[in-house]
Amino acid sequence: MIVYDLSCDNQHTFEGWFASADAFQGQRTGGLLSCPICASAVIERLPPAPYVNTGAREAKVRETVSALTPALMEQLRRRFVEYVLEHSEDVGQRFPEEARRIFQQAVPERAIRGQASPQEVAELREEGIDVLALPDLGVPPERTH
Repeated sequence: MIVYDLSCDNQHTFEGWFASADAFQGQRTGGLLSCPICASAVIERLPPAPYVNTGAREAKVRETVSALTPALMEQLRRRFVEYVLEHSEDVGQRFPEEARRIFQQAVPERAIRGQASPQEVAELREEGIDVLALPDLGVPPERTH
């Protein structure tokens, strides 16, 4: 995992975590990165800060500060929902079965979403299948099947 300091064209700075340098570049050129503060898609990587070993025994903790307003939170929620809808297949009630088939490589790997009971989610996790339980995404009516 690589952590980059990033900046948008409005000079907002933030961190991005990527699997590799190629993953960062692919997301950047593919328009998948945006500023969490203003949603600008013009993102640049900042030069890394030099590391100086001062010999200090205690690490300084850097606080994460958020200036998220309710309007910005709603905008981020809508963008998240749109991303999930655009980049996953809705398998509905077949989610547990389809997740197992993907895990067992019986079908091609792909991002899926659907419904599962808390017990089914627990069983999938016990089997070593990574799943993320999300609250209702609030799918816009025009995006439902």
